[in-house]
Amino acid sequence: MNGIIQTNKYKTVFLFSGSILLAVFMALSVVLGYTDTSWKTALEAFTHFNGSNEHLIIQNARLPRALIGAVVGVSLALAGVLLQAITRNPIASTDIFGLNAGAGFFIVLAVSFFNITSLQQFTWLAFTGAAVSAIAVYLLGSAGRNGLTPIKMTLAGAVIAAMFASLTQGMLVANEKALEEVLFWLAGSIQGRKLEWLYPVLPYLLIAWAGSMLIFRQLNIFLLGEDVAKSLGQRTIVFKILAGVLIVFLAGGSVAVAGPIGFIGIVVPHIARYLVGNDHRWVIPYSALLGGILLIAADISARYIILPEEVPVGVMTALIGTPFFIHIVRKGQFK
Repeated sequence: MNGIIQTNKYKTVFLFSGSILLAVFMALSVVLGYTDTSWKTALEAFTHFNGSNEHLIIQNARLPRALIGAVVGVSLALAGVLLQAITRNPIASTDIFGLNAGAGFFIVLAVSFFNITSLQQFTWLAFTGAAVSAIAVYLLGSAGRNGLTPIKMTLAGAVIAAMFASLTQGMLVANEKALEEVLFWLAGSIQGRKLEWLYPVLPYLLIAWAGSMLIFRQLNIFLLGEDVAKSLGQRTIVFKILAGVLIVFLAGGSVAVAGPIGFIGIVVPHIARYLVGNDHRWVIPYSALLGGILLIAADISARYIILPEEVPVGVMTALIGTPFFIHIVRKGQFK
């Protein structure tokens, strides 16, 4: 008993340290970039604003970028945790299962054919696209003699992601105006995003964050297997629907703000489980913090790769996540 208490104490300390580290990376995101600024300049931008170029950049560009990066990183990481838990698939994530591609497709469809530019409408389009993808993957993965299996879910996700990506590219080729408007967004980026982009989706993301934190016991039981969960009185179908709604909110909201950013949802849950084990009481908050830290760190790195231009953060997360993905597949952790 004392050992468990001591372990939980250490986990709590490290969780608090992770919160501080996330705040540090957000502060670094505000200070670092092509335009040279200092900590003093950043502080004065909020305490003694003078309208200078540096103060405007800090208030209107870098602060929103840091906040959006943290929110999107947290959301993608939590979506990965939920997906990997309910599918018992170590490579499950919103990009692998096509949710990001579906959300992106619906937004590009609206821009290309209906000239929709409303942020509120983008939000619901992203939710709808993510939901359609999730349902399609579930139905395809459940077809056949053996029912739903991790490998069938992965293959179904790859098919749906490829289909939506191809349709998206086809629309963009046929519509050059839409291509100019959404190309950089489709690469996955938080550059140039304003807080006005975040406001419409933030309530849904906060609900999904809270919901993810509240279902940790059910996730722990579900890891034992669906039959065991049923024998312990869990309503597995209801639980899957609830988890699916939370995932759609997390994935759709993230895509609506920053475009389809990949690999955060694959990498982060594995790092969290390596640090704290499989107990979702700890995996969920650790993943949330690590997701925010990883995305902001990737965004800071993206500012310096090809100065004075910037690499979309989605490219940086792909560079980080691809070797990790290959490592998981080579270990053969799913069947």
